[in-house]
Amino acid sequence: MVQKGKTLRTAQSKGSIADISSTVMESGAAALHALKLVLASLEESKSEDVVSIDITGKSALGDYMVVASGRSSRHVTAICDHLLRDMKSAGYGNLRVEGLSTGDWVLIDTGDIIIHVFRPEIREFYNIEKLWMAPDIEEGTVH
Repeated sequence: MVQKGKTLRTAQSKGSIADISSTVMESGAAALHALKLVLASLEESKSEDVVSIDITGKSALGDYMVVASGRSSRHVTAICDHLLRDMKSAGYGNLRVEGLSTGDWVLIDTGDIIIHVFRPEIREFYNIEKLWMAPDIEEGTVH
């Protein structure tokens, strides 16, 4: 039970604003570096219709989302295998991957970047770019 007038304390030390802002800036720079690596790898693998979306502030899932297409299931799998090798050789070893065995829709989560690689028909059906690129709704808007 909390008594009136008692100060609550957190288990973590808080640090200064300068420490927090420098950490955020370093995290943003790391995410941008990883994004450049991802885009270069996708281009080298001849992926099609590559779109990168800045989701900073829209979601706690990451800073960027990248959506790309391969021409077939085999091409999608090859794109993702190449990307995984490039990311691991650059030091991004803790990657989570879903859908690689089927090659219809592969999701790769690097922590800062979420990468979706689709077959064109699957990408068109789900159209996730439209969802994430929608404008923010203002607080006072009522429908």
